[in-house]
Amino acid sequence: MALSLHAIVSELGGVLHGDGNRMVEGLAPLEGAGPSHLAFLSHPRYVQQLASSRAGCVIVAPAMQAAAEQRGDCIVADSPYHYFARVTQLWKRHLGRGAVPGIHPSAVVDPEAAVDPSATVGPLCVVERGAYIGAGTVLRSRVTVGEDCRIGARCLLHPGVVIGADGFGFAPHQGAWEKIEQLGAVRIGDDVEIGANTCIDRGALGDTVIEDGVKLDNLVQIGHNVRVGRHTAMAGCAGVAGSATIGAHCTVGGGAVVLGHLTLADGVHVSAASVVTRSIHRPGHYTGMFPIDDNAKWEKNAATLKQLHGLRERIKTLEHDLAARSR
Repeated sequence: MALSLHAIVSELGGVLHGDGNRMVEGLAPLEGAGPSHLAFLSHPRYVQQLASSRAGCVIVAPAMQAAAEQRGDCIVADSPYHYFARVTQLWKRHLGRGAVPGIHPSAVVDPEAAVDPSATVGPLCVVERGAYIGAGTVLRSRVTVGEDCRIGARCLLHPGVVIGADGFGFAPHQGAWEKIEQLGAVRIGDDVEIGANTCIDRGALGDTVIEDGVKLDNLVQIGHNVRVGRHTAMAGCAGVAGSATIGAHCTVGGGAVVLGHLTLADGVHVSAASVVTRSIHRPGHYTGMFPIDDNAKWEKNAATLKQLHGLRERIKTLEHDLAARSR
């Protein structure tokens, strides 16, 4: 497959500087691109790679136009990374490898479930009673959508996703655990993408809610009655415990954990491997982790941390005594 630079710019916009008849046969990173490839420069720190790249054409921001033209053809766009994302979508459309609407013969769809005719239900999927799959949504292989759960339009659920398993609810009684039946469901908005083997539990009473535009990576765990705000993204192995509320336009780094019943405001960004132990009411970038170190040093530092409260009290006492003497 090949597309001309003229065809790409005609479809996606941007300003072409160079030969519109040049044919692009593939997409590649700057350092590995060849003369038939289209690449992109997303950050000025990689400008040295731009000068040495063999790419036939490079997508750049206006500030990098002069440097790009010195080496050859370029497409100038306000956001090169976003433009490149749209190129990948264009490429996939022309490859003709999009999902085919319909229900695979090996899938199991309950007669009381509703699947939009434009949706795709892949091999070995299970759609249980009362569930709904919206227009243009794609369920890859082995996706399970539990009873009464709703998936919006244009969503993409990767292999192994489980929507609407029971939340983790048990009441202790006389040394044993009594199951709390999970009577809610899961409601997922439009344009949501959910990575492989991610699990979203149904609510205990009300529903677990994933709002429009949310992006969840592989192996993410969303507990019962969690609400995730629109256009929030979570990286792999993140976990959100039950009844937490995550605002809109947040990001949660890989392996990070948000404890239950907490609230994160809109625009909160949590670093990878952090543990959120309190609600965060102001937007910003938050980190909570103990840096890795040689184990012996780590144990000494950890022991010191345990003494910080006592040390603080001693310092306050000394400051008080010094202030009294100076009077």
